[in-house]
Amino acid sequence: MGTMGLALPWEARISPVQRQRENRVEPSDDPATSPGLAMANAQVEDVALAAACQAGDLRAYERLYALHGVRMKNVARNLLGNPIDAEDAVQDTFLKIQRSIGSFRGQSSFATWTFRILINTCYDARRSRMRKKEIANDETAESPRPEPRAPAAHPSLRLALERAVATLTRHQRDVFLLYEVEGFRHSEIAAVLAITETASKNTLFQAKKNLRQMLEPPRSSSAAGTR
Repeated sequence: MGTMGLALPWEARISPVQRQRENRVEPSDDPATSPGLAMANAQVEDVALAAACQAGDLRAYERLYALHGVRMKNVARNLLGNPIDAEDAVQDTFLKIQRSIGSFRGQSSFATWTFRILINTCYDARRSRMRKKEIANDETAESPRPEPRAPAAHPSLRLALERAVATLTRHQRDVFLLYEVEGFRHSEIAAVLAITETASKNTLFQAKKNLRQMLEPPRSSSAAGTR
C-alpha cells in the first residue's frame, strides 16, 4: 500500500513530524552533522532532562514540553479524535509525570517513558468516553439510528481512508497512526506500546493489508470472465 499520508478530519491539525525511516544514511564529512553524534547528543540531553525533572526543576518540565509538546498533542489528537480531548490528555500526562517521576529508573529513554504515559492516558480517556456513551444510551433508551447512506458520488480518498482506519482493531489503528502518521520508528512504537519490534511490524503489515482490502475497488466478474 505504501506510505499513506492520512488526512484527519479535525481542523487546524498540527503537521505530523517528518518520519525518520530506518534507511541507510550516507556518512557525512562534517563530524558535527553526523547522525550518530546527533543521536548521542539527544541521549545525553534525555538523561539530563530526566535528572532535572526528578530534582523538581520546573524549567526542565518546560523544556520537556518544548521538545515533545507538539508531537504529544498530535499523537493524542490522532488517538482521541479531537483537539479538546487531546489538550486534556497532554495536561493529564504532565501531571502524571510530575507525580510519578520518582519511579523513572532509566530502563527506557525519558522521552519513551513520557509517551508511554501519554498513550495510557489516551486509552483511559477512550474507555471513559465509551462508558459515558453507554450510560447516555441507557438513559435515553432511544432506538439505534441507521447509518447514513453513502453519497451517490464516489467518496474522496480521505473520507474512505478515515472510515477504513476506524474499522481496524484498536491495536492495529494505534500502530498504523503512530508509524504512518506520526513518524515513529518500530523500535519507538515497541517501547511505547510495550510490545516487540516484530509485533509492531506484523501489526502494521496486517493493518495495511486490511486497509488495502477495504479500499481497493471490487473486481468486475464480467471483466474477469472475458480474460
